[in-house]
Amino acid sequence: MSVIPFSQALRERTRSSHGASEGADFMSDLMTGKGTRDDYIALVAQHYFIYAALEAAATPFAHDPIASRFITPQLTRLPAIEADLAFLLGDDWRGQIAPLPTTGHYVARIEQVAHEGWIGGFVAHHYTRYLGDLSGGQAIRTLMQRQFGFETNGVGFYLFDQIAKPREFKETYRDELDAAGWDAAERERVIDEVMRAYCFNTELFADLARAKAAA
Repeated sequence: MSVIPFSQALRERTRSSHGASEGADFMSDLMTGKGTRDDYIALVAQHYFIYAALEAAATPFAHDPIASRFITPQLTRLPAIEADLAFLLGDDWRGQIAPLPTTGHYVARIEQVAHEGWIGGFVAHHYTRYLGDLSGGQAIRTLMQRQFGFETNGVGFYLFDQIAKPREFKETYRDELDAAGWDAAERERVIDEVMRAYCFNTELFADLARAKAAA
């Protein structure tokens, strides 16, 4: 009997969670032209806190033989998010944004994983964010450019100018997942953590919708 590669099992087991995240009403409105420029800015602002935590978490794992296979400057997003927010909100953007409750929980979980030194957990969050950015994130970029007249300013977060061939990059990334050598129990833990990350994303969209309704 052939063994299913871990990367394939991961995709198949988390597909429904991913779909639920993509289908959240806030994001659905943004992707179908019902959302506003302010809605998009609100999303970018939450990304700032999430990626600040994720990219800070990469530091203690940088020399780990497994984690280091996934950590690369090609994926670093924080400088682009900061530039996007400066364009969208002005130079004083830091004083205009704050993490929503789910973002706070999301950041705390990433920080906990880093504090525990759990490599699989870090990779789970890394995989969820960056491979999503390289995949569905490109559709988001195109739609935001079309709806709000952005060129590159404002959507720099979605521009991976150091990755010439995203499809090949993602294939290599999945090969590294398969080569990690985790046993069955650890693979289950990683899959569970990816599903947790998707839940955070879905709950964040709900938070964004509530914040919009309360504004």
